[in-house]
Amino acid sequence: MSGGVDSSVAALLLQRQGFDVVGVFMRNGVAGKSAQEKSCCSASDARDAGVVAERLGMPFYAVDYQEEFAALMDHFAAEYRRGRTPNPCVLCNQQLKFGHLFRIAADVGADCVATGHYARIVAGELRTARDANKDQTYYLFGVDRPALARTLFPLGDLDKQQVRQIAAEAGLVTAAKPESMDICFVTSGDYRDIVRSRGGGGRAGRFVDAGGREVGRHDGIDGFTVGQRKGLPALGTPHYVTAIDPESGDVTLAPRDGLDRQKAFVLGTHWLVDAPAAGQPVAAHVKVRARHEPAAATVVADGRGGATIEFDQPVAAITPGQAAVFYDGERVLGGGWLEA
Repeated sequence: MSGGVDSSVAALLLQRQGFDVVGVFMRNGVAGKSAQEKSCCSASDARDAGVVAERLGMPFYAVDYQEEFAALMDHFAAEYRRGRTPNPCVLCNQQLKFGHLFRIAADVGADCVATGHYARIVAGELRTARDANKDQTYYLFGVDRPALARTLFPLGDLDKQQVRQIAAEAGLVTAAKPESMDICFVTSGDYRDIVRSRGGGGRAGRFVDAGGREVGRHDGIDGFTVGQRKGLPALGTPHYVTAIDPESGDVTLAPRDGLDRQKAFVLGTHWLVDAPAAGQPVAAHVKVRARHEPAAATVVADGRGGATIEFDQPVAAITPGQAAVFYDGERVLGGGWLEA
């Protein structure tokens, strides 16, 4: 229970289905410097989650995960210093919500773990949510298959309006609570504050064009991501970041068509179906970021944890550090981490 409307309604629906439900709030140990700087795992969220649990008459625990979140934050900062753009929400789901949380489930004698994610489990497989606009399966590709067999997603067949209506009719305090869209530990709104407080920013260096000619200077590669347009030198026409070199500090800029790629590479591949044999082509649709429309592609695993993705048509802004997730219709086949 995060203290938001989704997990609140998930708990309510499980009770209505006859489950004995225990609420768990995961404290991340991060607090903003002002009232305007808050985390989605803040003290006020813990209070809201507790209020909902009390109204539903269910046991509730707030568990300290400061050390585990600190490790996620260190990884986040290190990735930016490597010229990559990390996605900590995928790792949080993989390591904490569907890792440590199962250990808590064992401690309290629970059979299953449930969350407020918009996703579905069908015949033991991860499927997309009915509401495509809210689907969150992109963030769940790293969950272990055995864990999915003991996972419940009560909101998978609902849309956000229905969820809020259920919460309002039940008198839950979270019914009209705004969504938290930011990374939970970036309380200031500027991710660079995290990077620079945990080991310093990335190497300063040059902006260069596709031919390697210097067109400006910057004070750290941690301020940039592939596909970025804002915060770049004025070059007369729109330019975008197409590559980041952590060794030299060079940030390469090019016009819009310089972002297009027809091939991508992933490491750390994780399959939620039986893994294909090395060299066996798999037809899929692939998301290269959370809000990306899945693009038709062929995925070929190398048998060593990597894979090559060949898109039918060029795809823009393939960003190292982000996840590439493979779909077959509603089925989530698996995914991996994009490399340069």
